[in-house]
Amino acid sequence: MKRHAAKQAAGDDSDINYDDIPRLTDEQLAQMVRLRDIRPKVPVSVRLDPSVLAWLRSKGEGHLTRINDILRNIMEAEQRIAQR
Repeated sequence: MKRHAAKQAAGDDSDINYDDIPRLTDEQLAQMVRLRDIRPKVPVSVRLDPSVLAWLRSKGEGHLTRINDILRNIMEAEQRIAQR
């Protein structure tokens, strides 16, 4: 038991048998979203083209969070480029 506990504490999951866990369906995979750290946000007012807002809203709930994610992805990409 101690050996298993030590392996688990070390993050070693090589002995776990995942065969009985069903695969995710294409629909489940399509609905997955990238999770981010929960960080406090600053309220701002942004003016968007009506077509941009309609597109964001067409993707479902969370269009404001989606705006933040899009901007964060661009910011992180620029930071990676600047580090090279």
